[in-house]
Order: sequence, then structure tokens, then C-alpha cells
Amino acid sequence: MLKQEITKLHPPRTKGNTAVNWVLVSLSLPMLLSSLGTSIANVSLPTLAEAFNASFQQVQWVVIAYLLSITTLVVSIGRLGDMVGRRQLLLIGILLFTGASAICGVAPSLWLLIVARAAQGLGAAAMMALTLTFVGETVAKEKFGSAMGLLGTMSAIGTALGPSLGGVLIAGLGWRSIFLVNLPLGIFTFLLARRYLPADLNVRTSLAAGFDYVGTLFLALTLGAFALAMTVGRGNFGTVNLALLVLATGSVILFIRVEARTTTPLIQMVMFRRRILTSGLIMSVLVATVMMATLVVGPFYLARALGLETALVGLTMSVGPLVATLSGVPVGRTTDRFGAQRVTIGGLVLMLFGTLAIAAIPTNFGVPGYLAPLVITTVGYMLFQTANNTAIMTKLHADQRGVISGMLSLSRNLGLVMGASLMGAIFAFASATTDVTSAPPDAVATGMRVTFSIAATLIAIALAIAARVTKKMQR
Repeated sequence: MLKQEITKLHPPRTKGNTAVNWVLVSLSLPMLLSSLGTSIANVSLPTLAEAFNASFQQVQWVVIAYLLSITTLVVSIGRLGDMVGRRQLLLIGILLFTGASAICGVAPSLWLLIVARAAQGLGAAAMMALTLTFVGETVAKEKFGSAMGLLGTMSAIGTALGPSLGGVLIAGLGWRSIFLVNLPLGIFTFLLARRYLPADLNVRTSLAAGFDYVGTLFLALTLGAFALAMTVGRGNFGTVNLALLVLATGSVILFIRVEARTTTPLIQMVMFRRRILTSGLIMSVLVATVMMATLVVGPFYLARALGLETALVGLTMSVGPLVATLSGVPVGRTTDRFGAQRVTIGGLVLMLFGTLAIAAIPTNFGVPGYLAPLVITTVGYMLFQTANNTAIMTKLHADQRGVISGMLSLSRNLGLVMGASLMGAIFAFASATTDVTSAPPDAVATGMRVTFSIAATLIAIALAIAARVTKKMQR
């Protein structure tokens, strides 16, 4: 099936259908690996808390460190790819991801594991940012929605494979195996990309005048301080949390000032004057925040409130991403047929209904009561993600695709950081306990309901933004 869909996407201007198919396969695998790196760790959080005798807030950083690296550098890497060569940088990213996975697998302490996860995220940033750019260069514009659907499918496969594979590996071989499994996959991906990706052309060789080091530093400081503010204090908000929020606020103000004055900004503020871009990025942040909440809060709800074993937790968490995998290509075709704006609104309506249902359905409905609204939410997410990316990317000049694809990845991963930190903090606070890892089932269920009530509010805001943009475009 995947081969048939890839065959349909080759652009008329490219010679050699087989070669083009292999290029698309080479781009799909990095997307799969980077998504796998996110989801396979989530299912391990309860196990890691027990293995390292750590709190929920501490093991959250196994996820947050990975996401912070991606979010901080995904735009920078998009720019670096435009400057020094996308193929070369993508290959380096694959190698870094693979090597860091090995360190994660042998880490003797939680904090070394967190550091290695941050390094793993650097490699994932390159894989995420550069695959979108390559697709923009190899796929005809009229097939762009289908191509985005294909990448969404591979991302969903990685997300679906992570929990189920992670649950089985943890149950059989221990938590270290969920990182070591990336070694053969990473090596194969590197060899395939090295063999089939086209050589870089018209590449600059100097970075001195083209890379925004100061902006990258302030972005990292902003995100790091915010994530710390959401995780320090074992669920209690105190002076340290407030100081970190002040630091994050000051850093983001300095970041905006730096970006407005530098000649080579990490993010071109002038681009935010385009309504469709600004609205699309804001909606992407809100939607990704909600989806990450399902991955961080879900394992604890399934394990503590529903009493599932680790392998069953992983299997249950895989259902939503599996639905996304199956719906990815049809969603792309739907976007091509009905238009990005209509599909964006339709996806958000489904997400609103799904998140409200997750918040309302009681625990005595069991696993089916959790899965049914999760499936609805996931289908809505796939509709939104594909349509929103298509709406933005098809209205840009070709020479801006590297930066904009990085901004799309930045917005998505900023939402993932928000989901892992902010929504995790809401869950911990709403559970009314100092440590979610040992909270009683009723407390965890309450935390779940409150968290997804807020998630539904975020989706309602995104829906209002989409409706407003659509109305203005129709005038």
C-alpha cells in the first residue's frame, strides 16, 4: 500500500520513477524514527519512575528534554539546511539520533538518560525539519496534500509503533531496550538516505553571517525556564516556579527584540503579518498541546485508574496513532479534494467533540470508554494537521520553504512541550496528590477529567481562529 501511494506522488519533472520512490522512502523513515523517539518513551514513564525512584515531575523530563531540543533547534536546522546542504545535515542528524539512542540504553542514572535524550532530540530536529523541505522540492504542487498525508502516515506509524513496541519490550527485556532498538533502525535509515537522497546544489559554505546564535540561545532559555516552572515542586507552585516564569517571560521578550533587529533572524517577524501563516502556527501549537497530553497523561490514567499492565498500556495507547496511520493518505486526498480551510475546520470540530467526551466518560466504561473518544480526536487531528500544513506551504515561495517548514515543526513541537509540561502540571495539580505515580485511581481519574476539559477549551479557541480566517478569506 505504501509503495503504491509513493508511486502516485512522483513529480513529472523527475526522471526515473524507481529512484524517486526510493527518495520518498528515504524521507519517510527519518520522520518515522523521530516520531518513534517521542512516543516510545511515554509508555515507559511509570516504569522509569519506579526504576529510578523518581517523581512524576522528574521522569517528565525524559520526554521534555527530547522535545526541548527539537523545539529549540528545528527552525535553526531548517536555516542551516538552506545554507550548508540539506542532505549533509540530514545524514548528520540520523547519526546523532542513533548514537544518542545507544547512550540512553546504557545510562546508569536518570539525569544521564535525560541528557542523552536531549542529544537524541538534536538529531530528531534535523530529521523533522529537513524531510518537509525535501518533499517540497520533489513533489508536484497538485499532489502536495497527498505528500503531506504520506508523511503524516509515517509519523503516525512511528507514534503508533512506539507505545505497543515499548510496552512489549519493557515487559520482556526491560526499559533499556526501548532505546537500543533504535540502533539497527537508525543505521538502516542512514545507509538508505546516503544512497538515494540527491546531492546538495548551490550550497553556501560560510555560517558566520547567516546563523542566529543569540536568537537560538534566548529561545532555548525561554522554553527551558518555562518547562522547569511547570515541573519543579512536585505539583506545588511556589517562589521558584514564579521566578522561572518571570525568567521565561523576560527571555521571550528579549528573543522578539533580537529577532526584530538582527539581519539574519531565526524567525522573520515580518512573516507574521500574513494572516494565514500566523493563524496556522497558533492553531498548530494549541492542537499539538492537546495531542501531547494524551501521550503523557494517558499512561498514568491507564495504569493507575484502569489498572492495566505495562504491555496492555502500550497496546491501548497505540490504537489512536494506528487510526492516524490508516487515515493519513485518505486525509491527504480529502484535503486535495475539498480544500484546506474546510478540512481544517472539520478536523477541529471532531477534536472538540473527542476531547469533551474524554473529559466526560466515567472510568467504569473501561478501556472502550477511553478509546472511542480518543479515536475521534485522532482522526480530527490528522485532518487538521494535513490541511493546515497544506494551506501554509502551498501559499509560499519556493525559496522560503526551508524556513517555513522549520516554523511549522517549531509550532508543533512547541505545542508538544506545552503538552508535556503545562498539561502535565495541570494533571498533577488536579489529581490533588504530591506524586501521581502513587495516586489512588479516583484521584488520577479526576486529574484526567480536568486536564481534558482544559484541552477542549484549547481546541475551541483554535476552532474560533479557523472560522475567523475562513470568513475573511471568503470576503
